Amino acid sequence: MATNKFKTVSLDTMIDKHIGKRGIEKREIFENELRIDLLGQAIKLARQERNMTQEELGELVGVQKAQISKIENSVKNARFETIMKVFEALGAKVNFNVELNNKKLAY
Repeated sequence: MATNKFKTVSLDTMIDKHIGKRGIEKREIFENELRIDLLGQAIKLARQERNMTQEELGELVGVQKAQISKIENSVKNARFETIMKVFEALGAKVNFNVELNNKKLAY
């Protein structure tokens, strides 16, 4: 019987090995970029569920279609205010958690 030469490891273990452990600058940058990607994806999915084009959403928010595209594709230079306007225009509820030293400061 053949033996399996592959070892199963968790995603966190692989990220720790190849990106770095939590707290290291490279890992923090990776985690932040991942969150930005998820935010853009959430905006795109919400827009599509409402059967809206990027242009229609842009008109509601007061920005060009290109700005909506950039936000959906996780361009990092989008203003927080614009992102919040996008969620408001989509009728989406947004929650933020703020933690400092492993203690929640805001919900």
